[in-house]
Amino acid sequence: MIPRYIVNFDLKQLPREKTDVVVIGGGIAGLYTALEISKYANVVLISKKSLDDSNTRWAQGGIAAVTAKSDSPALHRQDTLIAGAGLCSYEAVEVLVHEGPDRLKELIEYGTEFDRDAEGQFELTKEGAHSKRRILHARGDATGAEIVRALSVKARESERITVLENHFVVDVVTSKDECVGALVMKPDGEMYFLESTATVLATGGAGQLYRYTTNPEIATADGIAIAYRAGAKIKDVEFIQFHPTALYYPGAPRFLISEAVRGEGAILRNINGERFMEQYHQQKELAPRDVVARAIVSEMEKTNSSYVYLDITHESEELIKHRFPTIYKYCLKYGLDMTTDWIPVAPACHYIMGGVKTDLNGETSTPRLFACGEVSCSGVHGANRLASNSLSEAVVYGHRIAERIKELQPHEQVSDLWYEQKRSGKTVNTIQQRLKLQKLMLRNVGLKRHEKGLLKAIEEMERMLRYFEGDYHGREAFEYLNLLTSALLTTRAALIREESRGGHYRDDFPKKDDLIWRKHIIQTIDEGVREENNQPDDLE
Repeated sequence: MIPRYIVNFDLKQLPREKTDVVVIGGGIAGLYTALEISKYANVVLISKKSLDDSNTRWAQGGIAAVTAKSDSPALHRQDTLIAGAGLCSYEAVEVLVHEGPDRLKELIEYGTEFDRDAEGQFELTKEGAHSKRRILHARGDATGAEIVRALSVKARESERITVLENHFVVDVVTSKDECVGALVMKPDGEMYFLESTATVLATGGAGQLYRYTTNPEIATADGIAIAYRAGAKIKDVEFIQFHPTALYYPGAPRFLISEAVRGEGAILRNINGERFMEQYHQQKELAPRDVVARAIVSEMEKTNSSYVYLDITHESEELIKHRFPTIYKYCLKYGLDMTTDWIPVAPACHYIMGGVKTDLNGETSTPRLFACGEVSCSGVHGANRLASNSLSEAVVYGHRIAERIKELQPHEQVSDLWYEQKRSGKTVNTIQQRLKLQKLMLRNVGLKRHEKGLLKAIEEMERMLRYFEGDYHGREAFEYLNLLTSALLTTRAALIREESRGGHYRDDFPKKDDLIWRKHIIQTIDEGVREENNQPDDLE
């Protein structure tokens, strides 16, 4: 059984600090939301490592927003809904496509420098499942890094934002069923209570659930687990997006080879050099990510190989070096020259569509607790995120969160709150257990799933729950417990959903079933699992 808190505490005994708003996470969602809130309130922005360490920093492709005259919000909405495979919230997508352009202007005002052509117009690119060129990028393929750079400068300059790096939020604290602040661990291990009128989770994704991921090591599903323990609803976490093209090379990390490379003309070849995507989808290499990833796995199985090739050698050396300087230099480190060599790639865990369920203002089912960015489930992504919608979602809903928090009045002061759970006193090698969990997820809850493997994974994870009774200290231990929590939520949902849709594929139920499964799986710590019908969209 997963406990309400993963540490024992007594607020009377803990040091206490107070602020207006706590924002947990230093990627685009956390930075942008903190900056918007700082216009009227004091913010403590907490990053478990430095502000440079976030999923945003690794975002290569860009940010999707309508800026061209040949494009429209209606087309952006249509592309998003189609990619989402019938599970998007129509209202949430409407918010995204209509408010995205204004938020983009604010990013520019905050100092983000997007790439422009000689006439000063945005250099727009196209990615999988987009009908128009609408992806803005920066420094070629370093969009996320540029956005984080600009927002970090502004956050550090702000007199109303206190940035705490290398601090870890262990849990959020609830009193009378609403969030009143967070339990924070300092770099030296000391714990204190940070009281606030509102708390925003912007903790990023869950890539470290899997052995192979494009995410950095910090993507340990902390926000999903924290929110679950606080009673918030967790939605759609069976939908995991595996990026089709991560570098697969001896000694190299699973570095992301952006979808924009295919957008600029790269083609996929199997180990025999044969192009294969036309056999799987009419959009070929620019089909939705789940389609491309499964096609690659099928080709790998057919040819008994661990990878396929990405070939952009037919494009000019000038284009490749201009558009993809980061990827080009990274591959070159390992002796691979994109201009002359085919790049070996394989799918790797990239993004989780589900997360903490929010309304259109980013508020969770636990009052005063908000979620923004990849940790949230706003309804925008449905069963499969459209490429480059993630950065757009972060700023659109970050702005809405700031507007909603402005309306909140301070809660009653919290005094005598404590929590105590029986502890076994035992400790465990969490690094070893984390690797075991990642392998379990990869084998049984990966790109292709089956009832037998899912049941086996749940059985093993439920045995692992005894580790919650251990005596834990330190960030790595808490991260492991968060990963275990989220792994169990994902696997349970994957077992319940007896169909294949978007980022969830079952070998034993290979077809999409709109009659029964056009609905969402919701999980809470108090009420367990329930199903919720999806609101109809205009794709009927």
